[in-house]
Amino acid sequence: MKVKKIILALLAAGMSAGFLTSAHAADADRIKALEDQLQALQQAIAELKAATPTKKEVSELTDQVVLQGKEAVVLGDMPASIRMPGSETSLRVYGYAEANLIHDFKATAPGDVFTNVMEQPLNNSGADQGKTALTAQTSRFGFETSTPTAKGAFHTVVEGDFYAYCGSECNRNRFRLRHAYGEYAGWTIGQTWSTFMDLDDGPETADFNGPIGQPFSRPVQVRYTYALANGFTFKGALENPTDGAHRPNLVLVASKSFDDGGINARFISMEQRWGSQSKSGIGYGFGGSYKLTGDLTAMGQWAKVDGDGDNALMMGANYPLVPNTGDLMLDKSTGYVLGLTNVFNAKWRATFAYGHVASSAGSDYVAGYGPSGNKTLSQWHLNFFFNPIKNVDLGAELIQGKRTTFGPVAGPNEGPSSNVGEMSRVNLIARYSFN
Repeated sequence: MKVKKIILALLAAGMSAGFLTSAHAADADRIKALEDQLQALQQAIAELKAATPTKKEVSELTDQVVLQGKEAVVLGDMPASIRMPGSETSLRVYGYAEANLIHDFKATAPGDVFTNVMEQPLNNSGADQGKTALTAQTSRFGFETSTPTAKGAFHTVVEGDFYAYCGSECNRNRFRLRHAYGEYAGWTIGQTWSTFMDLDDGPETADFNGPIGQPFSRPVQVRYTYALANGFTFKGALENPTDGAHRPNLVLVASKSFDDGGINARFISMEQRWGSQSKSGIGYGFGGSYKLTGDLTAMGQWAKVDGDGDNALMMGANYPLVPNTGDLMLDKSTGYVLGLTNVFNAKWRATFAYGHVASSAGSDYVAGYGPSGNKTLSQWHLNFFFNPIKNVDLGAELIQGKRTTFGPVAGPNEGPSSNVGEMSRVNLIARYSFN
């Protein structure tokens, strides 16, 4: 029967479309071919109905259309994404499972599994010398969507990990929100990296916290980005301030990209508040990177910030202080990070990173904070990463750090009076990424 032949032909076409889907998933033409096959099947149903076929014949062909639709996975507009059924929105699921093994050769700073040189025990004393720790809490996952509109794509991200801060007295193995924001027509609204951060010039480390001396925070914010065709980009943002402040932080950034790197200049104005007292502070910074050769890239960033507060505007800086005089004081901290990365081949890469923070606090601040306040902090990382198979990274990193306080400090666990604390550790990491 002619109807039977039509069914057989369409079944063969459906099978060829399924083969095309699995064999050429990266080919954009596959989507068009699949849509043509579905349209042909639907048109055949209409022709069969017009020819008054039997109910069984129509049912068989209808089942094939439904099956074909269920098996079809339409690629989305973003890399490694799929089109959500019944919509134009593309969805990408990404993240990684990660495990760290950390061994300290000297005393361990309290309150964090990863580097915390700003609280490193002085005189290398303490009960945790030679401590080993293993954790998978930095594993993360996220969802990213993109929906086309008349003015460009509407983009959203929700991401979290399991490294929730709760102090040294509890298990941090809880879900923590990292990013939750939307982007549209140059606007970014939600929680994500601070606009004052220099994300482009931060060296890779196995250590989760990375080198000190760089701005680091994820506040809720409203940001506008204006990009020009010549590589210039301008950003302005209002960001969540420190606790108690009456006005948001204002951040302005200008950057220029080149074929072999880029440069940027950043400015922030913030308010620090203690009770009824309020002081305004500013910060500014510069950063850049340059590809020295095809495999070797140098990067660096520098920043100076008045006060730090809860938003970690400068990693390692002293917090604002209210001494016995009752007057709010802001430490003026300067920090920088330098990095050098070499990609040997598709399997091996290595990075050296150095970070430094120095306090320029006056005598009043030093007297109010006491000798335990940090005068200088320094830390360097040397790591190697190996990519044995796709999406798998194995790494090893040696870390050395040093803390110098305003004056000698002695305590129950500090041993003899000292104003120097040193850290020395190795961090091994295994990471499997999915996207």
